[in-house]
Amino acid sequence: MSISNALAIDIIFGITAHFWFNKHEPSVSWSLFILVALLPGPTAMLLCEHWPPFRAIPVAYLLFLTTLFASISVYRVSPIHPLAKYPGPLFCKVSQLWTVWVASGGKLHHYRRILHDVYGPIIRIGPNELSIADKDLIPAILGTQGMPKGPLFIGRRLTPTSDQNMEKYGLISSRDSQRHAQLRKAWNKAFANSPLKDYEELMMHRALQLIEELNGLCRQQSDGIGHVDIAHWISYFSFDFMGDMAFGGGFELMHNGDKDGLWHGMEAALFYQSMCQHIPWFCPILRRLPFLGTPMRAFGNFVFQRAQTRFTQDLKQKDLFYHLTEAAISDSGNSPFPLIVSNAGLAIIAGSDTTASVLSNILYYLLSNPAEYIRLRDEVDTAFPPSDMTSLSAEMFLEMPFLNAVINEVLRLQPPVPTSLQRAPPLGSGGKSIGSHYIKEGTAIQVSPYVLHHDSRYFSPDPDRFWPDRWLKASNANTSDAVICDRSAFIPFSFGPANCAGKPLAVLELKSLVSLLVMHFEMSFDDRFDPSSWERNLKDHFVLGKGALMVKLTMRERVNIVR
Repeated sequence: MSISNALAIDIIFGITAHFWFNKHEPSVSWSLFILVALLPGPTAMLLCEHWPPFRAIPVAYLLFLTTLFASISVYRVSPIHPLAKYPGPLFCKVSQLWTVWVASGGKLHHYRRILHDVYGPIIRIGPNELSIADKDLIPAILGTQGMPKGPLFIGRRLTPTSDQNMEKYGLISSRDSQRHAQLRKAWNKAFANSPLKDYEELMMHRALQLIEELNGLCRQQSDGIGHVDIAHWISYFSFDFMGDMAFGGGFELMHNGDKDGLWHGMEAALFYQSMCQHIPWFCPILRRLPFLGTPMRAFGNFVFQRAQTRFTQDLKQKDLFYHLTEAAISDSGNSPFPLIVSNAGLAIIAGSDTTASVLSNILYYLLSNPAEYIRLRDEVDTAFPPSDMTSLSAEMFLEMPFLNAVINEVLRLQPPVPTSLQRAPPLGSGGKSIGSHYIKEGTAIQVSPYVLHHDSRYFSPDPDRFWPDRWLKASNANTSDAVICDRSAFIPFSFGPANCAGKPLAVLELKSLVSLLVMHFEMSFDDRFDPSSWERNLKDHFVLGKGALMVKLTMRERVNIVR
């Protein structure tokens, strides 16, 4: 056979491989790699009749792969692609690797906002993925009549995909709507009023420990001024409380420091998870790589060890997994261990990293706006005046509108999960209608809280400005100001049946910590700290990562808060 005919066969094989790939994406299995390895073989053998093997084999494989990738790229940008009518950058249409590159810099939420500003409310952000920034479509995507989770969640797994317990018991990873609803019932019970009282007691104990630790740092200084990275201490507090709340204790970062690198290990693992979520098929491969996969394996092992310790220990106080297993599987007689190990990672991340980011952002925005800080301090002092016995009562938070407005405004500006709320039509459904749009099966939809929260259609004036009063003015029917504050576009805890199960506890934690810190300390930015660096260092790595927040603390003259 001639060289030209052999090369033609190679091109045909490359196009044939694209048809197979197009049918099976975004799931990529070992069969694809076998296909890629074997199909250029016949061409290589035919070329060996004319060329030496060291030339024939590379040419055969290079032509095959070039044809395969060219065919994929041309199809993805062609008018016959199912998403051809949706606008978006060329690089996004061709490959998710562009999104991985953008996400690696930690500013994916900013990039998505720019794309929506340029292309409109519905844009194409991947070969088979759309981003929608239209609050009227949120119920059809995330709501009770919406869609199950998309393939993005496979890329976030800490354990191998062969672990069937993740599908059976993992709330965050379940892509079956019926199974998710069954699991969610147990989580709802685990965050009902009675269990919440148990968690509240644990939280207050740790919150007062944080106050004492910070007081100690101030007392160590001759001038009584402590110079601390408050974000660092808040992270330690949230990790210690998470350990108490979910695992019956075992962490003492505020007292001993992070000598085992737990917080750093979690952030490193989240970085790689935030990359893999855009190319889920690569997650099992990354986990096995000697160097790059080390952080994910290490954090996965840590999660497993904590779950194993929690399963075998004697509880001194009812924690999350006590209530969860009681509600979920104790009646059936099954062992609670699969449920614990499948949800331990969710408990650690959601119970520590998200709340720490929001608390740190609250302090940053308050210190950046001294008038608002003084206003909040006055409200806190009015609600909890100094006395011989001052009790921090959760009921009093209902009478603190400015505190609630501050928290809402920070959640709006910097939601803890800025992007990556993904859904997709159920497997086997063929597709689903979203408003006037029919979403074909195999297409994923993302909703970005950050984009919605900064949209002037829903929040104006000044959607980028920290302005807590927008929440107070919008709720006042008598105001004459033209303020738009659309709560239906406000989704910092997601929306619908897969929203944050721990929202009641998270909100209580935010209100309590902010009140205690304002109550006990005068705070300002450290003289050597550049406040503009804070927002630059906020990174969208699945959850919102952060840098240092250096502040000066001075103890206020108040009595101890008691429970």
